[in-house]
Amino acid sequence: MYRCVLSAIAAACLVAPAVAQAQRNFPQAALRGSMQVGNPPEVVLNGQPAHLSPGVRIRGANNMLLLSGTLAGQKLLVHYTLDFTGMVKDVWILTPDEAKKNPWPATPREAQSWRFDAVAQTWAKP
Repeated sequence: MYRCVLSAIAAACLVAPAVAQAQRNFPQAALRGSMQVGNPPEVVLNGQPAHLSPGVRIRGANNMLLLSGTLAGQKLLVHYTLDFTGMVKDVWILTPDEAKKNPWPATPREAQSWRFDAVAQTWAKP
């Protein structure tokens, strides 16, 4: 019995570092921007006022879900998607490595004209 427990712990220790280094996959619709959280659901996105949708999912740099109220007053570099009404639907706070991936579209027009490699999570300008 103790051997089973010890082997399970050893396996978890080997897998944990690999999980921590996993690459997050962003959807093709994700745009990059600067988001400053005011009094939720109000935010400033790329210098323009915007609203968080009622079902917004905000993921921190560790990919854990965050509540918008905990981010009040912070200015963050993010990837985000919009819903059909123009409200912010999904937000991913970028890690330093993710922020280095350039170029990344900041407008829907750029996203439509650039090529996206979903596996490598990179964009290429035409």
